[in-house]
Amino acid sequence: MSKENNLEEIKKFWPKDAPDLTNVPKYVKKYKKDLIVIKYGGNVLIDRNIFNNFIQDISILNKLGLSIVVVHGGGPRIERELKKGNIQSKFINGLRVTDKNVINIVERVLIDFNKDIVSSLNKKGSKAISINTKINNVINVIPDKPELGFVGIPQGINIELIRNIISQNQIPIVAPLGLDKKNQTYNINGDTAASAIAKKLKSRRLLLMTNVEGVYDDRKTLISEIKPYDMENLVNLKIVQGGMLPKIKNCIEAVENGVRGVVILDGRKPRAILKEIFSDQGAGTLIRK
Repeated sequence: MSKENNLEEIKKFWPKDAPDLTNVPKYVKKYKKDLIVIKYGGNVLIDRNIFNNFIQDISILNKLGLSIVVVHGGGPRIERELKKGNIQSKFINGLRVTDKNVINIVERVLIDFNKDIVSSLNKKGSKAISINTKINNVINVIPDKPELGFVGIPQGINIELIRNIISQNQIPIVAPLGLDKKNQTYNINGDTAASAIAKKLKSRRLLLMTNVEGVYDDRKTLISEIKPYDMENLVNLKIVQGGMLPKIKNCIEAVENGVRGVVILDGRKPRAILKEIFSDQGAGTLIRK
């Protein structure tokens, strides 16, 4: 019996509050040859208990031999640093206006957080690799709208580097930063960066961990699964609006461009990742064709 299917081996590191252990080999087999991209963002970035749960879950996926890429955000941490410098944040359509001063702070905060995730995973016995603008950069960008300053749109992704890391059973940890042709650093919306990587990798799943349960219908009931067309209707009817709009746009684009399914799930809930991958009911809202 192979290691990933040996229940006695899995039992040693499987959390008590995770889904039924006996079903794990079935789901490992389901995802074994596929890629899963996980975006870790929202206010879940600040709480250390949530962070530690996230690290444990990612480490478990790695021990089970699943191929994963982690893309992290950093909004709340960036906000905290800007406030220390008495710098007022300005947003246009959910994107942070990023001038020369702000991009230096954004880059520093995101790289520090990137190293934090890598170090925490390495302590758990999983080999994680930093990907940011200072080391192993994989995202080339073009500028977004001029009024946004140093905010970029992914134009090219170095998939070979990511695949090479995964092939060695290591975990790429990607900061949402990119470089233009002049090696200038640009900030990228975390969901946009994760979606761009997932599309290029044609991943089986893109999990967007945030601080909401998922997508709700007009009766405020959580939608467990929805097709892109129906999701667009919710947007047109203004049932989905505000800060969710950029996220939904990235979800639909990903599903329309080779990603088999995108899940918006609540990163504040313990074992959300494990419940999504290792149970039939999943967690949050699944968007797929």
